[in-house]
Amino acid sequence: MSKQLLAHINKYIKVSDDEFETMQGFFTLQDYDKKDMIARAGTRCNFNYFVLSGCLHMFFIDDKGTERTVQFAIENWWMTDHLAYFNRSKTGFSIQAVERTQLLYIHHDEQEGLLSQFPGLEKYFRIIYQVAYGSALMKMKYLYDLSKEEIYFHFVDHFPEFAQRVPQYLIASYLGLTPEYVSEIRGRKRS
Repeated sequence: MSKQLLAHINKYIKVSDDEFETMQGFFTLQDYDKKDMIARAGTRCNFNYFVLSGCLHMFFIDDKGTERTVQFAIENWWMTDHLAYFNRSKTGFSIQAVERTQLLYIHHDEQEGLLSQFPGLEKYFRIIYQVAYGSALMKMKYLYDLSKEEIYFHFVDHFPEFAQRVPQYLIASYLGLTPEYVSEIRGRKRS
């Protein structure tokens, strides 16, 4: 199915080709077109998604009806509402394809079975979650420490793969800015 996932796992732990052959049976492969909904707010969060190709964004709709992007995922990134996935509850977030996307996904029960059969994967997922949590903390720090303009340029400088692929209105949403303000910043020279 995906040597890409095997390579990603092997960055953190070692899994043999034979073990991976068995692991693949726990996952489902799915293709999505640009703007397809992968998951919807208000539904039970049963799946964890691994991006093989393409890009996703996770968002919620605030009380004013504005879409607020909280996370992106590109190749070799995982995405789900971790708290709702863990609790097997309804999510307050939606996940949508930003571009044509191919995913591997695993159901919560299947992931539990996978971890029972291959306990070494607990370390892999722990590392993935630690990195994701650390990144979320750093985003919060930047939102407090940097000006709006600095936040935008920090994002563009540190995540060029997103800045080049993701529409500006989604970047604006992710950074808590308006699309108009992002346009204005982009038109100015950097200080």
